[in-house]
Parts: sequence; C-alpha cells; structure tokens
Amino acid sequence: MATISKTVWSNYSTYNKTEPTGAGAELGKDQFMKILLTQLQNQDPMQPMQDKDFIAQMATFSSLEQTMNMATELHSLSQSAALASNLIGRQVEWLGKTNDGATVTKSGIVDSIKMKNGDQFAVIGKDEVAIKDLTSVTIAAQEGEAETGE
Repeated sequence: MATISKTVWSNYSTYNKTEPTGAGAELGKDQFMKILLTQLQNQDPMQPMQDKDFIAQMATFSSLEQTMNMATELHSLSQSAALASNLIGRQVEWLGKTNDGATVTKSGIVDSIKMKNGDQFAVIGKDEVAIKDLTSVTIAAQEGEAETGE
C-alpha cells in the first residue's frame, strides 16, 4: 500500500502563525517613526522619496498621534469620578451569573462608586459591578411613587 505524504508550505502552515501580544500588538507612533526612518535610510539614491510622499507620511504620523491622544483623553473622561458619581441613587441593570453559571439580568440602586486598580465600580448592595458592564441606567422611583411606563 502506498503512503500519501502531505506537503505543507511553511508560509501557509497554521503552525507558523503567531499572534501579536504585549507592546507589539498594535502599531504605535514610535513604531511608525522607526519604519519611516528606516525607509529614508534605505531609499534608492537614484530615486529618492518624493517630497509629496514624505509629507503624506508625516501627515499620517501626525494623524496617528492625535488619534492616540484623543483615545487617551476619552478613556480619562470615561473614568471621571464626577461622571460616575451621577450614578449614585440611580436604578441600574447588568448581566450577572447565578450559582449554576447561568447568565441573568440583575438590577439594583447604586449606593456608591469605588475605584479599584484604576477602574470604577458601582456598589449595589453587596455587589460591585464595573461601570463599563452596566447595561441600563434609569432614575429610581421614589418611595410612595408608582413606576410608570411612560
């Protein structure tokens, strides 16, 4: 009986795949600048980079830097204690797990806001829920008032 051999090209093998992790997982402004400098150092002297190409790449670099700065500011804004404090006294909902592992919608009124490791948590009774995990925020009905569906 003849044996069948499989030829696997190393470039296309699933074993040859690597997933980016850590600091190299995303292209940042430092990596972009290194690529640009390497490109300038290794360009063909007979056909140097055109001014318009260089300006376009610098504009892309500037845009990347501004986008990264904006993302940092938005994250800081989302972690603002002043914004999170508005949740105190509000009715909130989130997805939680039961003892048997089933996912259920839980709800309660926020008692306080707590910071842990740079993230904000809403304290609801004995539960501490990350603010980013809240699925709904509404005004809690006052005692003696009936909730209306309007």
